[in-house]
Amino acid sequence: MIKTLRSKIIFGSQLIQNMGLRYLTFRLSHELKRKIGILEVSHPTRKSSPVGWDLEKWRKNVPVFLVGNLQAAGKYQKNDFTQLEERIKKYLGGEVRMFNHSFEKLPATNPWLTHLKTGFQFQSDVHWSKIKDLDDKQGDIKYVWEKSRFTYLLEIIRYDYLAKTDHSAFVFDEIDSWINANPVNQGPNWVCSQEISLRVFNWLFALHFYKNSEHLTSSRWEKIQHVLYWSLHHVYHQINFSRIAVRNNHAITETLFLALSSILLPQFEESKIWSVKGRRFFEQEIAYQIYEDGTFLQFSMNYHRVVIQLLTFGINLTELYGQPFSQKVYAKAYASLNFLYRCMNHEDGFLPNYGNNDGALFFPFSDCHYRDYRPALHALHFTLTGSNLIVDSLENQDSWKEEAFWLCHNKKVSYHKFSVLTNELGTFRFDDGGYYLHKDVQTFTFLRCGNHKDRPHQCDNLHLDIWVDGENILKDAGSYTYNAPVETLDFFSGNKGHNILSINSENQMLRGGRFIWIYWTQRESVTIDETQDFWIFKGRIKAYGQIGENIMIERIVKKDKNQAHWTIEDSVINSPDKSLLSQHWNGLDRTKYQIVSQDEEGKPLTATLNTTFFSEFYGNKTEQNQISFCNYSSKIITLIFKI
Repeated sequence: MIKTLRSKIIFGSQLIQNMGLRYLTFRLSHELKRKIGILEVSHPTRKSSPVGWDLEKWRKNVPVFLVGNLQAAGKYQKNDFTQLEERIKKYLGGEVRMFNHSFEKLPATNPWLTHLKTGFQFQSDVHWSKIKDLDDKQGDIKYVWEKSRFTYLLEIIRYDYLAKTDHSAFVFDEIDSWINANPVNQGPNWVCSQEISLRVFNWLFALHFYKNSEHLTSSRWEKIQHVLYWSLHHVYHQINFSRIAVRNNHAITETLFLALSSILLPQFEESKIWSVKGRRFFEQEIAYQIYEDGTFLQFSMNYHRVVIQLLTFGINLTELYGQPFSQKVYAKAYASLNFLYRCMNHEDGFLPNYGNNDGALFFPFSDCHYRDYRPALHALHFTLTGSNLIVDSLENQDSWKEEAFWLCHNKKVSYHKFSVLTNELGTFRFDDGGYYLHKDVQTFTFLRCGNHKDRPHQCDNLHLDIWVDGENILKDAGSYTYNAPVETLDFFSGNKGHNILSINSENQMLRGGRFIWIYWTQRESVTIDETQDFWIFKGRIKAYGQIGENIMIERIVKKDKNQAHWTIEDSVINSPDKSLLSQHWNGLDRTKYQIVSQDEEGKPLTATLNTTFFSEFYGNKTEQNQISFCNYSSKIITLIFKI
């Protein structure tokens, strides 16, 4: 972490070099506006009611939505929805599903503002700009935001459709309760524009599905419409923060909300102007954030899925109105689809647990496991090709095809038609994002060797993931949480949580804050060669700028095409004198796989066995094995093979 004056000067220099003056000046300006109260003026708490539509006018003129005529569609049936029914009982009983994993009981009083882990009570009479989103005393604010996303409403809608029941009274009671506890622009649930955007998306699913419910009264509608307007107002007047200071999936979510506002909320006159700007911003963000090869600037599989779902949602909705996005958006969507599809394990739909992962699944329209990407990929594939996603295993296909029903059933016209993706074996290169894959009948080898023109979030360059017979035998440790002691953050986002080489127990980059690294790693070169029997990857990166100049790490991975056998040779170029090299391997089961190592002279190295952690779900960690090989040398050579 940055402590000394000299370190702070270096940090500032690196920040300007990496992020640019535009970023730095905007952050300083935004912080000044926050401190002197300008944000309180642009996001008022004393507000007039917008000029909208009364309930009957809205019902008569309600725009077509993705769930608008589901009852008439009748295209999807599911006879066994026992799992869904069990979850519905928990929602009705006051529980919330945290980060698409475990259920937690919320307190009966103040459930929208109470932190589940720390018990901290947020105030609802404090302007959002005065509330910290990272604070050790209050705890990780995501624990407060999770229920306020209202993704659980989609599960209730699914259940009511399948079981032919009606829980609209509960749904509108929940929305009512939230509005009463969260005055406009006050409290923690108004801090993040992405959370606001997602909440509105999910409320709109409910409003359209239950639009004729007797429990949607005129008084309720007026309260809801009031919050819808000020939510849109908030996002529009805060959009540059996401576009300049954050520029990731947040910006894509928020600009999509603005782009769709004239479709979703036509009763508000401002939506005509805001949607034009939002559409331009959204198309700019997609063009920039998704690289030409379909990889994503956040270098995160889960956040890439967030973008996939947003693209499916946005493309289908705009096509319904004959207002399709630009061809560039479609091309980037298809490229993204192709990349994630190539990274997918076809047995269960899982991808490497690579990159930041906060448990996000915006639209849970299936009973599939949280890490199963088939529902999202199939829905976008159907949107772009008109055909089902091709996977090796058809197990649970009714479940992973359900998302496409909810998001795509109204699709009638294809504005841009793409080829059906087919599962293939061999080598796949994604040079823009720095991903290199090799697939054969039995194994999947995944490597990252990337450049960073955009902010890296984890020390994971040259990370190696290995899958055998559908099992992830060498894995990324995950993220766990974004608000934790430095030691915990350093394991999950630093070197030790990845299958890479360390020098003197340092990280590849120097941490400058919870989400900031300096001395970014950069790819120097990549070559891939193949012989009849071997696939050979050779990648070199520049790293460890904080401990020396021009230090480079080279990793050579030699995969036997005929068996589950890998040779990994790591070496350091321009290493500081007397440097201790450490290779870390996470998750390997030594009852199934043998791992041995040696130095450059052929001297065997002794394995150090540690118990570390694996985080499959945000906020949850389980123990796993970690094997390390250490030596004062310039090279470590390791063999991994199935017993």
